[in-house]
Amino acid sequence: MKSHVKSLLALIAAAAMAAPLAASESKPAAKADLAKGQAISTQVCAACHTADGSRGSPANPILQGQHPEYLVKQLAEFKSGKRDNAVMKGFATALSDEDMQNVAAFYASKQAKAGAARNKDLVTLGEKIYRGGIADRKVPACAACHSPTGAGMPAQYPRLSGQHTDYTTAQLTAFRDGVRKNNAVMTGVVAKMNDREIKAVADYIAGLH
Repeated sequence: MKSHVKSLLALIAAAAMAAPLAASESKPAAKADLAKGQAISTQVCAACHTADGSRGSPANPILQGQHPEYLVKQLAEFKSGKRDNAVMKGFATALSDEDMQNVAAFYASKQAKAGAARNKDLVTLGEKIYRGGIADRKVPACAACHSPTGAGMPAQYPRLSGQHTDYTTAQLTAFRDGVRKNNAVMTGVVAKMNDREIKAVADYIAGLH
């Protein structure tokens, strides 16, 4: 009987010690500070991405309306070198985890403006690949991960709708050629696409909404 009581007391004590740990593990992450995020955008990012991440240079991504989880992931990978870009590594290295959360939340809070496709001869091909893939080469439909509207999925799959054609073309080409190495899935998808198909998909995405 005494042995049973001792065992029971030991279990209760263990549970009591575990409770604070469980509580701390379930504690929600601190809410992002949009004002601090805006300050970082203005002071650090604006030269390339504009003060609010809107439609700046076609060579740089539109950040407005992008999933904050995805932006944080990219910044962290620029900082670590997993995504190789000397310019972005320099900026990302200066940011703390909290800074990344704040600036990502700021961009995500903005409504991205609609874009437009430019090449009527390619947009039909782009739509076909985006929605149906390329069956004979086993290239999956872009919509399977990025959604039919280009809304994407947080963390792994970015919002694409309205993104600059030039930027999307450059990123798809970088994945295909092994220059951008931070997403094995994308590398595999684009590996079987030629330049014309990449440009067609990128142009279709620019007008997607």
